[in-house]
Amino acid sequence: MRGGQGAARAPVIQFTNCRILRGRALLREDLWVRGGSILDPEKLFFEERRVADEQRDCGGCILAPGFIDVQINGGFGVDFSQATEDVGSGVALVARRILPHGVTSFCPTLVTSPPEVYRKIPVKSGGPHGAGVLGVHLEGPFISREKRGAHPEAHLRSFEANAFQDLLAIYGGLDNVRIVTLAPELGRSHEVIRALTALGICVSLGHSVADLGTAEEAVQSGATFITHLFNAMLPFHHRDPGIVGLLTSDRLPLGRHIFYGMIADGIHTNPAALRIAHRAHPEGLVLVTDAVPALGLGNGRHTLGQQEVEVDGLTAYVAGTNTLSGSIAPMDTCVRHFLQATGCSVESALEAASLHPAQLLGLEKHKGTLDFGADADFVVLDDSLHVRATYISGELVWQAEEARQ
Repeated sequence: MRGGQGAARAPVIQFTNCRILRGRALLREDLWVRGGSILDPEKLFFEERRVADEQRDCGGCILAPGFIDVQINGGFGVDFSQATEDVGSGVALVARRILPHGVTSFCPTLVTSPPEVYRKIPVKSGGPHGAGVLGVHLEGPFISREKRGAHPEAHLRSFEANAFQDLLAIYGGLDNVRIVTLAPELGRSHEVIRALTALGICVSLGHSVADLGTAEEAVQSGATFITHLFNAMLPFHHRDPGIVGLLTSDRLPLGRHIFYGMIADGIHTNPAALRIAHRAHPEGLVLVTDAVPALGLGNGRHTLGQQEVEVDGLTAYVAGTNTLSGSIAPMDTCVRHFLQATGCSVESALEAASLHPAQLLGLEKHKGTLDFGADADFVVLDDSLHVRATYISGELVWQAEEARQ
């Protein structure tokens, strides 16, 4: 959160003629911003006796918290899982190119790779240069061979006697790591889950053949997330629903909230499955893109880590197979498809891409909200939820061409 004496002297901007997503409702109120944070206008009026230095008419648009993507493998030709000396420039390019899609923060995601690929991607605040980096999502290599999906089998790993030390040896440290996806049925996984959560790292269950009991034990050990629900896990069965059963489990620790990622690109998850998940546990649904480097490039052959990926229309496959390999849909497209497929409210669709991922990461006081004191990261949308402008720390970082006129 921004603040301090410098912020108090900063100009006050009042966004008018808008509907603000706040408290799970769209409110016809103005949004006040100063020094990169959302401002309480009553305190401004009655304590500081100030008014706005500048007013901006939003033309009746929706103002929602900036979108947060916690699973994105790359995009626009950049592959976060490719060994390169200049990873920073690739992350910066993606950070810049996702601004038009309303994303203000993200977790660069590395799929199963050789140890030398797991390198440090620094946490970085967002701004005109691009969306902020909240930390890295490490998806694999401690996952199921049977449900590896597009992950290369040669680099999969299991936990040995020194389980947590094995993980550190592969990753080369956990600096700036925010999420780790693993399969909870692997031996010694629960001690790894406990060690990771003790460090404040979110553990996600995915690429797994775990039954419900094993998944519940993982949550009892500290896991809080499910990686792309329905994909790369056992299908739902009425006698053992597997990881999917966590959405309605009555064996979770008191007060523990389970979140789950959904790829709402129209390819990975049937609309009926989206509706089932949303109606079973709407507060835990987190929209993710799972975008691959082919995002924004069109048809042809591209990479994802150690694999070659073939894009045909809206679908990305591991080349020469019918195995899906991530998505090529940006976040704003996922929000619109989710809204249409589930028939949920506009508020619910927007919170699934903002508030819920912020809650997952424990950032809900600063990100994913337009409450007073939060970071002024927000997106301006028309009634059909197309992005008109993106703001980070109250600063305009992207604007649609037609909105400039």
